[in-house]
Amino acid sequence: MSASPPSAEPAAQPFDRLRYAGVFLLLFLFGAETFLVSPLLPTIADSIRVSEAAAASSVTAYVLVYAVAAPFLGLLSDRFGRRRTLVAGTLLFVLSNAAAALSTGLTPLVLSRAVAGLAAAAAGPAIWAHIAETAPDAVRGRALGLGMALFSAGQVVGVPLGGFLAGLAGWRSAFWALAVGTAAAVPLLLKQVPAGGSAAPADGRGSAVRAVLAGWADPALRRALLVNTVFHAANLGAYTFLGAVLVQRFDLSVEALGLVGVLVGAGSVVGSLLGGRLGDRARAAGRDGVPLLPLWGLLLAAGIGLAVGGPGIVLALLGVTVWFLASGGFVTDQQTLAGTVAPELRATSSAWLTSTMYAGTGVGAWAVGAFADVAVGTAVVGIGLALVAAVGARVLRAR
Repeated sequence: MSASPPSAEPAAQPFDRLRYAGVFLLLFLFGAETFLVSPLLPTIADSIRVSEAAAASSVTAYVLVYAVAAPFLGLLSDRFGRRRTLVAGTLLFVLSNAAAALSTGLTPLVLSRAVAGLAAAAAGPAIWAHIAETAPDAVRGRALGLGMALFSAGQVVGVPLGGFLAGLAGWRSAFWALAVGTAAAVPLLLKQVPAGGSAAPADGRGSAVRAVLAGWADPALRRALLVNTVFHAANLGAYTFLGAVLVQRFDLSVEALGLVGVLVGAGSVVGSLLGGRLGDRARAAGRDGVPLLPLWGLLLAAGIGLAVGGPGIVLALLGVTVWFLASGGFVTDQQTLAGTVAPELRATSSAWLTSTMYAGTGVGAWAVGAFADVAVGTAVVGIGLALVAAVGARVLRAR
């Protein structure tokens, strides 16, 4: 890979943020969707006369369908173009949220959430691929970082927004708000995403399954996906128990834990923006395409260590912030890598990043939960796997 001269500054190529207004709006809404349902579960369960555990299956349906379907739908984007897949997924997202708002029982609610997961799995990888292939090389990381920051901001806003709307006009209003907001993005997408995109014709890889697995045949992508799995086993697997750990250590109230969520979001936003900017500068200086991945692994280990064992609540909360700063920076660098290593597999690779993230989260949460003391489990699994990810990222960089 030819290196740019050190004098080439990333800012030499301006980044037109308004050009991506449609996809950025979608990323914010997809982020809000992630945690929007959580505060609504008691109200939803009471409204449709089921237990909260049963209502929570609507969350599982969304995540499970996304994780399984994303690589296959990413292939559709790589084969038939970004615009078709993106617009189809967006329209399906509108309809699925409207269906959720109209649901009167558990079955239609779960089905509507599964369809929403399918819609996001179609649109999400196409968004990341579109940004990666249309943003100028010198600011590609910055563009992806801003998209990730908006996604993270949506996650932070999702919980209070869901609670506010439910209190104002009932739980159905939250889904109507998502449907309306997503519909507003459609005209922007039609204007800003070029027809045809970068569709790649079928290239003789064989069946659809073989084509979906093609990313794993690329050595650099395969190593990146393995590192991604381990990193998120530490990151989100440990995060599953963060609330329990902080309550155990400091006896925090539910309201205080909500403020911790703000730190999680703030760290993710800052990390995403910082990761994109620093990555662009490193690549402009002629260094490799994944210059900071080992650093994010080390920062993750440090952040988890402070959150779980730091003396006093101030250092623990500082650890939470560092933890998710590392998370945001890592995800941005990984999306940049997926968008540049194998251009013909951009959306498929991006989809695999999400699927391996969910897989890692499940493995990490299971491993932490196997410990009798969740604080000990969070420390051992979180710090240990974060260091393994840092070493793996160093190997990835070396090769």
